[in-house]
Amino acid sequence: MVQRASAARRLGSARAGLAEWKLQRLTAVALVPLGLWFVFAMLALSGEPYAEVRAFFASPFNATMTILTVIAAFQHARLGVRVIVEDYVHAPAARVAALVATDLLAFAFATSCIVAVLFAALGS
Repeated sequence: MVQRASAARRLGSARAGLAEWKLQRLTAVALVPLGLWFVFAMLALSGEPYAEVRAFFASPFNATMTILTVIAAFQHARLGVRVIVEDYVHAPAARVAALVATDLLAFAFATSCIVAVLFAALGS
């Protein structure tokens, strides 16, 4: 059976969600070098005294790389959880609540990580 183009109207754009899809792929690609850098940096810092860790984060490069890793990781996680909620939570009110909670928690956790890095970097 052949359907007319008018039968497909009001079903949504094929481009809906494309920006989020691209952003998730971009954060995934960014997390490869950032994640490797972060793992090796943290392994090098394991067992070091607090003063050494603070000196590590006092470097603008290290603080910036850590903050970029935090932003990319939480944005990537937020986008992934949103897709899961949109696919599997069918009640509209529960879906909206879960999406809002996801966004707020991702923002709160990313902000707290960034503040912790800045405290270590600036010596508070």
